[in-house]
Amino acid sequence: MPELRDLELLIRSSVPIIVVETHEEPRAVEAFKRLALTRVRRPLFRWTATEGLQRIDIEAPPQRHNAKPIELLAQIKASRQAAIYVLLDFHPFLEDPVHVRMLKDVALANHEVDNTLALVSHRVSIPGELTRFCAHVDFAVPDRERLELMIREEANQWSKQHPGCRIKTERRILDRVIDSLSGLPLDDARRLARGAIRDDNALTEHDLPEVMKAKFELLNQGGVLGFAFDTARFADVGGLERLKHWLEIRKRAFTEEVPLAGLDPPRGILLLGVQGCGKSLAAKAVAGTWGVPLLQLDFGALYSKFHGETERNLRSSLNAAEVMEPCVLWIDEIEKSISTDDHDSGTSRRILGHLLTWLAENESRVFVVATANDIESLPPELLRKGRLDEVFFVDLPDSQTRKKIFEIHLRKRELAVDEFDLERLAQASEGFSGSEVEQVIVSALYAAYAQKARPGSDHLCEEMARTRPLSVLMAERINRLRSWAAARTVPAS
Repeated sequence: MPELRDLELLIRSSVPIIVVETHEEPRAVEAFKRLALTRVRRPLFRWTATEGLQRIDIEAPPQRHNAKPIELLAQIKASRQAAIYVLLDFHPFLEDPVHVRMLKDVALANHEVDNTLALVSHRVSIPGELTRFCAHVDFAVPDRERLELMIREEANQWSKQHPGCRIKTERRILDRVIDSLSGLPLDDARRLARGAIRDDNALTEHDLPEVMKAKFELLNQGGVLGFAFDTARFADVGGLERLKHWLEIRKRAFTEEVPLAGLDPPRGILLLGVQGCGKSLAAKAVAGTWGVPLLQLDFGALYSKFHGETERNLRSSLNAAEVMEPCVLWIDEIEKSISTDDHDSGTSRRILGHLLTWLAENESRVFVVATANDIESLPPELLRKGRLDEVFFVDLPDSQTRKKIFEIHLRKRELAVDEFDLERLAQASEGFSGSEVEQVIVSALYAAYAQKARPGSDHLCEEMARTRPLSVLMAERINRLRSWAAARTVPAS
């Protein structure tokens, strides 16, 4: 347990306040108890607002008269014997200036009485007055060996409860379940593994989406990330052959636990292009093709009126994505999310700086797919190699691609493709984007049903004749975008 070594070092170094942010409260208390009994040999006290102060390295009754924080801190200040005080869920009381002052008094007197105060909670926001007296300790999550041992313990426990029965699984599935549980505290991982085992008395591929979804819900308490496990595959995307090939040759390097010799896992891509040409669908399809979850980062939900909270939300979201690895992190219309603004106290610039640093230093298997429509709004730092692997330009579909798009959407609506003249439809849809082709089909179906007629090519052509595509309405802007992308990006098709 590496946290034991860290805690012992901080206690012996006379750090006045140790901050432990964890959901595994019993594990944290047990770690301090082991230290107090075997290594540092100091009295150990635990405090809660309900039970007050209680010495726990020996048998002792709780002191309920010290349940109020001000009484607790007064007793610690008055004590002349060095001890360790583990304060559970003390974080709400850090908003009281009197409590903050008393904690500071205890810390300043540390050279006289070598007390150690441990603040243990799921989240602790330290006031500025106390930061120089504090050190943070992170409790390591269980490694793969410990997770496998835990799963086998749960399987054996189930078998004892059901004599003659054994849990069915395969080595490949077991490894994927371990991947799915990686990054979670042991108690949370055990609960998810137990649920997967008891659901159908086996560990199968069908358990993976539910485990990943439950894991995501545990991590995404702030609601900033969206999650999808079942995502579109590239069979549902017309065109984009170069992008598909680029992703295919990098699939093994990204999805396999052991990296291929000499190859770094791919970091991500930027999909730039004309609106409605399939950038968002392609982002979803990357996750579907690679068989990993898709997370969508909602920058709108990141921003908070409280100073520093926006940056903290971003850090928490990126940390959650790292724990969910391997996964795809989709940032839609990124130019709207990270454009710098001089009127928000520098928040936008700090957000951009943090994101760029993370993109450059990220070593986890989190593949970023960012989409953008307006290249002029993107900061040049984002386009530098090393943050994203490649910039692809998604142009308006050509004739062959439009035929494929018509075929995909006709089949999706359970229409007989051979009853439609795809060649004629492709020619009539010159300049249409993929989303515009889909809307043409939808509108044509309504028209056909209103006429009580069987939908056909004539209905689609009539609808296209009434439609002015974006390539006509915004021709100048699209031409500028194409001109810029011609020598600076890789064509996706």
